[in-house]
Amino acid sequence: MTDRGSRLADIVKAYDIRGIVPDQLDEDVARAVGTAFVVALQEAGDAAGTVVLAYDMRASSPGLAAAFAEGVRAAGAAVIDAGLGSTDLLYYASGRLDLPGAMFTASHNPAQYNGMKLCGAGARPIGQDSGLARIRDLAQALLAGEIRPPEPAGGDAGLTRRDILADYAAHLRTLVDLSGIRPLTVVVDAGNGMAGHTVPAVLGDAKLAPLPLRIVPLYFELDGTFPNHEANPLDPANLVDLQHAVREHGADLGLAFDGDADRCFVVDERGEPVTPSAITALVAVRELARHPGAAVIHNLITSKAVPEIVAEHGGVPVRARVGHSFIKERMAVTGAVFGGEHSAHYYFRDFWGADTGMLAAMHVLAALGEQDRPLSELAAAFVRYVASGEINSRVDNPAEAITRVEKAYGDEQLDHTDGLTVSFADGAWFNVRPSNTEPLLRLNVEAPDATRMAALRDEVLATVRAPATAR
Repeated sequence: MTDRGSRLADIVKAYDIRGIVPDQLDEDVARAVGTAFVVALQEAGDAAGTVVLAYDMRASSPGLAAAFAEGVRAAGAAVIDAGLGSTDLLYYASGRLDLPGAMFTASHNPAQYNGMKLCGAGARPIGQDSGLARIRDLAQALLAGEIRPPEPAGGDAGLTRRDILADYAAHLRTLVDLSGIRPLTVVVDAGNGMAGHTVPAVLGDAKLAPLPLRIVPLYFELDGTFPNHEANPLDPANLVDLQHAVREHGADLGLAFDGDADRCFVVDERGEPVTPSAITALVAVRELARHPGAAVIHNLITSKAVPEIVAEHGGVPVRARVGHSFIKERMAVTGAVFGGEHSAHYYFRDFWGADTGMLAAMHVLAALGEQDRPLSELAAAFVRYVASGEINSRVDNPAEAITRVEKAYGDEQLDHTDGLTVSFADGAWFNVRPSNTEPLLRLNVEAPDATRMAALRDEVLATVRAPATAR
């Protein structure tokens, strides 16, 4: 118990809990986190009378969710078990029911992993600085036997099972009207993840109004071993099957979801990726048309084109750190109508400020179907610069490497909001920031043209990866 408790520090990340099952995360840990979740909410002034939960298709998810529910009920709160669902379905339930929630998933991580994403009532984000650290400490103390679970006066609270999928699908249909668009052929790669459960309900359910969409499914079978490819659409290797299928079927576009379906990646009719920055700008323009003058959040490594386009359409661009809890906090503070990240997370005020890959996909379908151009031409209007994509470097000391880069570029404009961002007079910029989970530095570079981008990328990488003897 003590050893397992001490390892909580290794699996509680900046804005979620994620670890290897059962070595780092097992049902005892999940049970302790369930109790700690309720206690921490109560300490923060939230009565936390009921918690809603959902889980993904990983073999370990139902057991972890059940153990968490036991911990919640032991602390005196009731549980609504929504069963299988995507992370954005859990956010829908938390928002619609105005209850704190827990999603059991490790997103795109390999099969041996699992984790938890926690939120307050109304899908309010919970990260290290907004309650997750306290939950970690309480759970660790429970596991180590340093404190005893609370003794609720009335015994264990109740457990209710509730199917929320149909309500979730119907709600999304109210936010984007796809009924009048031109017919589209759409290849969807669910990666054996939760999009295989939610896409048919949202885009193809016979109980809802039929849509002019022909869905070509790839890997809709729920399988937490990911037998076809990793459910991480940001890795180009995981897009190959989708790209081939789009070309083979003459489709208008392709959509790829990650394991818990809160992220969506888009490829055009040629099978070419559309950058998340371009999708952010496209959706921002649509949302600003409905909410003139609103704020739009973008993280600091999205393309410079995003704030430029937002401003040109009368919106107020707001820059934020990378990570969903940071974006959601800025959404709440600014009242922003929309937010987008380079990682294909998209956040909507109409969705309680939470991220939903499905709603972003629906906006892309609507934007494409409301006009006659192919997606490649439509998306080109939102691309102005050349980006490197995220490049990871394994380094012994990330902080030391960032200091080295800062010394090399000390005469330029520096920003320490999240790692180090260096901006140049010609419009080029780069950001280096440490991974939250590994001894890695992540580099993103953008420049006005490919030559400048490549030269700057190689120059920064040489500094980051400089051998000790060369320093």
